[in-house]
Amino acid sequence: MARALDLQPTKRRGQNFLVDPNTVRRLVRLAGVGPQDTVLEIGPGLGSLTLGLLDAAGAVVAVEVDPPLAAALPVTVAARLDPAIAGRLRVVLGDGMTVGPDDLPEPVAAPGVLAANLPYNVAVPLLLGVLERFPSLCRGLVMVQAEVAERLTAPPGGRVYGAPSVKLAWYARSRLAGGVPRPVFWPQPNVDSALVAFTRRDEPPGRPEQRRAVFAAIDAAFAQRRKTLRTALAPWAGSPARAAELAFAAGVDPGARGETLSVDDFCRLADARAVSTP
Repeated sequence: MARALDLQPTKRRGQNFLVDPNTVRRLVRLAGVGPQDTVLEIGPGLGSLTLGLLDAAGAVVAVEVDPPLAAALPVTVAARLDPAIAGRLRVVLGDGMTVGPDDLPEPVAAPGVLAANLPYNVAVPLLLGVLERFPSLCRGLVMVQAEVAERLTAPPGGRVYGAPSVKLAWYARSRLAGGVPRPVFWPQPNVDSALVAFTRRDEPPGRPEQRRAVFAAIDAAFAQRRKTLRTALAPWAGSPARAAELAFAAGVDPGARGETLSVDDFCRLADARAVSTP
């Protein structure tokens, strides 16, 4: 199948295609996809995961940025599945970094599940952006580089806990759902892969309109990871003294580091700054 497609544009994006049927079945099972679900798949590539999702889901919306792959996907699906199952697929030629609900074809229901083998070089901003633009997504399973999976799911105080960990925690509760061996991909990558499962929070830990302010505080705290909040938050707050005042107001130790703060702590910091700003 790979030789029948012009894959060179996708190779330049560093995409590795999942081609192992057993791994596909495992991913579909872990995603908990059922006939009641409309699944959003970002970057379907050759369509291996798409085929598995279509067998289980009520509908699959596959967003593919590469025109040859987007054109070939319906042909691949039609050749391998019964027409009734193949008819559950809708392909959107678009970029996962920018796609939104208005780009989806009618009359597909708003997707409730995200299932994707994300391009590793943009996995974090892609995942966070999709969660922001698709509030209908209530859960998901994504495959990313193993180191990225650890960062996304790390708890406060952990060695790899950072801005991606806190930002994902704003949207959802997440966990590592297992590793994925290198030989199940074509071409075989030179990095390890892992699965991240998430369930969206019923409500974010702060007010929805507060998200940008919270994310700004997160970015400031981790821009100088080894610095205390008094120093790291100074550009965001206006001065080290002001950063310390805001930390005290939020019930946070200004001598602590960002890696010890939870998403709730960052929400209180953003609130403290908003209240004190004329």
